[in-house]
Parts: sequence; structure tokens; C-alpha cells
Amino acid sequence: MRFISLTIVSALIVVFINPFFPYWIVMILIGILSTVFGLKGFVSFLAGGLGMGLAWVGHTVYLSYMTGSPLPDQMAEIMGASSGVFLSAITGLIGFLLGGFSAYSGSLFRRMLKKKPDNIYRG
Repeated sequence: MRFISLTIVSALIVVFINPFFPYWIVMILIGILSTVFGLKGFVSFLAGGLGMGLAWVGHTVYLSYMTGSPLPDQMAEIMGASSGVFLSAITGLIGFLLGGFSAYSGSLFRRMLKKKPDNIYRG
């Protein structure tokens, strides 16, 4: 349940905060969320990555189809990609990696702050 909650909350943060602030502010917020939710490393990576990646792909697809602009195809041609859809997929992959690594950093930060018991024999 925490996985789905972190995915949805991180997607909502990307949708509502990313238009007003740079992406690195959103990455810090996803890291803080991951620290609060307390998921383990890889699960946290997937949740943050899916949230940010799906939000970025959804935003590019929405803008592309609602405006009917040929700009995505033109940008794909300039960058040497095959089509605007491929460019949207690359955008989603970048969003997935950014969100995933920020959530993973939050998970590692939580693990770093966790108090380790000192009364255990480690012979």
C-alpha cells in the first residue's frame, strides 16, 4: 500500500509543483517523501521512478495531442530521433531515472539515520 501511495503522491507533486519550480526541487521533495514513507531501496526507486516518469510522459502526450503542434516531431527530427513519440518515451525514461534515484536517495537517508543497536555481539 505504501508503494502505491508513494507513486501517486510523487506523481501529484510532479504534476502540481513542477510547472512552478525546477526539476531538482521536485527531486528533493520526492526524496523527502521517500524518507517519510520508509520503503526499502529498490521498491522506493520503482515508486519514485514510476511517479515522476508517468507524470512526465503524461504531460508530454497531453501537450502534444491537445495542441496539435508539429513541434515534437520537429524536435525529434533535429535530435535525430525517429518521431515525437520516441522523444516522449525518452522524456519518460529520464523522468523515471530522476524520480527513482531521488526516492532511492531518500530511502538511503532514512537508513543512515536509523539507530543501530549497540548491544549486539558482532564477533
